[in-house]
Amino acid sequence: MREPHEESGPEDGHVRPPTVGDTTVEALGALTEALETVERARGRLYDFHQLTGGADLALDRAVELLRTAGHAAHADLVEREILGRNVIPGCWTYQVVEAYNTTYYRPFVEVEARLRQDLVAGRQHLYEAEMKEARRTHGHPDHTAGL
Repeated sequence: MREPHEESGPEDGHVRPPTVGDTTVEALGALTEALETVERARGRLYDFHQLTGGADLALDRAVELLRTAGHAAHADLVEREILGRNVIPGCWTYQVVEAYNTTYYRPFVEVEARLRQDLVAGRQHLYEAEMKEARRTHGHPDHTAGL
């Protein structure tokens, strides 16, 4: 670990191997940025899963209150047509999440990791590390290179 205010470059894990060119670093940066977007999309998918599940559970109370208010036919309609309904043909939200994870998310993560391993010895965030190095104010205590 470096001493605070020490003037040096990024940690070894954030320095490109000597034979790696700018375009490769930029390409891997773009790939990682795309993966980060997929991570955000996956989070939204879990939001969809949990919100839809919560709505379905809330229907129990709506059905109960409709029955209590004397609207049995309407309660039956909600129960029959909406409660426990598939969100897409044949699937509840957990199945959508599982299919996304298996079909798209995990392969994306594996390919991104493989390319980083093959091209830059597994190093992460090289593009950002180089941007940090170019943009920070050397000598400023809040602009140090690393931990």
